Amino acid sequence: FFPDIDKVRYEGPSSRNPLAFKQYAEDEVVAGRTMKEWLRFSIAYWHTWRGNGGDIFGLDGTINRPWEDRALSEMDMALRRVDVNAEFCEKVGAPYYCFHDLDVRPEGATQAESDANFDIIAERLGEVQAASGLKLLWGTANLFTPRRYMNGAATNPDPAVFARAAASVKKCLEVTHRLGGENYVLWGGREGYQSILNTNVRLELDNLARFLSMVAEHKHKVGFRG
Repeated sequence: FFPDIDKVRYEGPSSRNPLAFKQYAEDEVVAGRTMKEWLRFSIAYWHTWRGNGGDIFGLDGTINRPWEDRALSEMDMALRRVDVNAEFCEKVGAPYYCFHDLDVRPEGATQAESDANFDIIAERLGEVQAASGLKLLWGTANLFTPRRYMNGAATNPDPAVFARAAASVKKCLEVTHRLGGENYVLWGGREGYQSILNTNVRLELDNLARFLSMVAEHKHKVGFRG
């Protein structure tokens, strides 16, 4: 996918090569550890492979990725991105990657279908990790992009949305554990209220607390130590 780009290496601060490290020398020891040990760089799937470069004034974005092929099925394209990510990480020397569930797997019509898609992608991710030594730093469920989360996930007034969010986190936590992830992230980008005039703040906080408690309980149930 990147045939004209060699592995990015340290060349020192005087280098004029735009594809070379000027300060970062992974094997250089600083305060008893190598830079690679101190700086655990991780390639974020969302920013690197799924964001389109758009903003609120230009939603279509400007990023062109030549390996993206609309003729392929969503699953085939998701599997291709696994290989793209692995090659990129190898060439920049990044030991880790991280993802939202929606970054790596196609969204299904139901939670069960989404989970099945996630299993297919997780199997391929595991194969790539085993072959390359690449590691998963963290996983997280996207509880903000799907329209159902317009009014929050754990704090949503609709019990069905709360349940869907819980199911998504459950599955993503399990996949993160399966892939040896070192951490699991919970980001409540749409949690909370728009106005205290039309919400029950105490109920929202209680529901959020229960949601987080269930995540912690499931973490221990599956043996995740991140």
